[in-house]
Amino acid sequence: MKIAVVGATGLVGSKMLQILEERNFPVTELIPVASEKSVGQMINFRSKSFPVVSMQTAIDMKPHIALFSAGGGTSLEWAPKFAEVGTTVIDNSSAWRMDDTKKLIVPEVNANVLTQNDKIIANPNCSTIQLVMVLKPLHDLYHIKRVVISTYQSVTGTGKKAVDQLMNERNQLKGEMAYAYPIDLNLIPQIDVFLDNGYTKEEMKMVHETKKILGNQNVKVTATAVRVPVIGGHSESVNIEFVNDFELNKVIDVLKETKGVIVQDNISKQLYPMPLIAHDKDAVFVGRIRRDDTQAHTLNCWIVSDNLRKGAATNAVQIAEYLIQNNLV
Repeated sequence: MKIAVVGATGLVGSKMLQILEERNFPVTELIPVASEKSVGQMINFRSKSFPVVSMQTAIDMKPHIALFSAGGGTSLEWAPKFAEVGTTVIDNSSAWRMDDTKKLIVPEVNANVLTQNDKIIANPNCSTIQLVMVLKPLHDLYHIKRVVISTYQSVTGTGKKAVDQLMNERNQLKGEMAYAYPIDLNLIPQIDVFLDNGYTKEEMKMVHETKKILGNQNVKVTATAVRVPVIGGHSESVNIEFVNDFELNKVIDVLKETKGVIVQDNISKQLYPMPLIAHDKDAVFVGRIRRDDTQAHTLNCWIVSDNLRKGAATNAVQIAEYLIQNNLV
């Protein structure tokens, strides 16, 4: 099983390599891929060193699966070229997510739609992944009418430059700015660029991707995405209105039974999800589960997950695992 990791030197690419190793993924040949300036650099994997190669070199090696985390422009240009030689691409960028001909996959939610013909598979936005992990089992039971989300997103979602900015500010050092404003002791109610409707691109990703993954364009979704001075995970305050009424205990029981979801909800012990708890874990944590007393059939909850793991690298590796287990690659 030849596996290429495209963007192997970046934050998510490095995390993909770590998770492939942790999960004992059946890699017989690793092909680390990065930009031309990184070619020749050595990557450690399972106590061995592998040289970073160029895109074309990787394509010529015909990997079975290519895990992409190298930005949308790179994916648009190179993913089809990998697919042409028979490689199945699992892409972490936003390039293919809303393409009607491409599947947008969270394995626990909708991996069953995948076939051998899917040569470019999209990995959803980090904030969307953790959201739909909680929404899907509840949607199946009660039929979601509307979702209102406010996010509290880690600087790791922006990348190393943003982490460096936060740590520089915390240590009162000058350095390169990833954001237009300081992030330490601050929060920024803008993630990605603003669109004509007044929402940011990140907010609209959550709107469109959630509908596509749930397979229901009638679900109403609105979001406000906020960057916070946190390293280790994204958090979401979520208000869910259902068509049908629910029993709170049943909701909690269903979420406890959902693979990949951990319920942390004991207010008498001040137990609830936090980025500190979610950091470096693959689960999606949910708590503060309570009825919205201002509106019928409506639930409030709080969802936290490590955005580099389940929100990106782990989800991509899980898709690859599903493909192998079901002989789709």
